[in-house]
Amino acid sequence: MKKIFTVLLATCMVAALHAQQLTTAPATAKIATEVKTDATPVVPESILTLKEAEFDFGKVPQGKPVTHVFEVTNKSNEVLKIANVQASCGCTTPEWEKDKAIAPGESTKITVGFNAAAEGPFTKFITVTYNGAQTKQITIKGEVWKTPGTSAPENKGLNDLKN
Repeated sequence: MKKIFTVLLATCMVAALHAQQLTTAPATAKIATEVKTDATPVVPESILTLKEAEFDFGKVPQGKPVTHVFEVTNKSNEVLKIANVQASCGCTTPEWEKDKAIAPGESTKITVGFNAAAEGPFTKFITVTYNGAQTKQITIKGEVWKTPGTSAPENKGLNDLKN
């Protein structure tokens, strides 16, 4: 039963990921492209860049929340604002300066927290919405290992070594 639930959950996560990636900009958005001589379109560089788009926490002890700070930079010639930062589940909490306008060339930080309550591997997606309807995706992953329920037993032979 646990395996069936895990497969079903993984399928839903993949479907949600694809749904987030298939969103398109509104028809009123203008995207400048040039055409090379070989007719390959050149799409301009993204106006919001991430220093890193993925972070691996590695092994995390169960019950210990962890955080990571992602740096984003405005690569455009205009001021922009991050409209929303949405996590794929409630165990992931993004924090950012909601009212901060990011000037051209300026950077800001998005702090992503993860509540390591459930044991096992995890991959979580965070969608950053900015400049109207444009999005970027951040990924965090790792593995939560189960902490022991009780402390280690007392070492009775330790007193023999001290004497």
